[in-house]
Amino acid sequence: MNYEVGDKVDLIIGRQSKLGFTVLIDKEEEGLLYINELYVKIAEGEEIVGYIKKIREDGGIDVSLQPIGFKKTLVENEIKILNALKKAEDGFIPLHDKSSPDDIKYQLNMSKKAFKNAIGGLYRLKLLTIEDSGIQMIKRD
Repeated sequence: MNYEVGDKVDLIIGRQSKLGFTVLIDKEEEGLLYINELYVKIAEGEEIVGYIKKIREDGGIDVSLQPIGFKKTLVENEIKILNALKKAEDGFIPLHDKSSPDDIKYQLNMSKKAFKNAIGGLYRLKLLTIEDSGIQMIKRD
């Protein structure tokens, strides 16, 4: 089957290696999901949706659990942060640009880089303020 970068595919998680997890793509092709790109727990045999990230020269296929494309991912992360702020007490989350990558990954299921890009966009839209102790949603009347 011919795949293109960005294609949405069904994945079955295989065994874990030093690099990541082998996956079965659409029950036909083998691929690799890199461990350093995981922001959720997965288990062998689990069926999940993924995206074609790269088709290597050696014919190998790299996959991701996040949609490919900066703008789409950025908007999704902004929405995720806004939803978390809405659910949080007083619209405040104790995460900021100095927070540890693990804290951000644990609370929001995204990388620190993705978090910083998303809060930067929300700050420019005047939807939140960035404080020393975290981010605060700006209340609208």
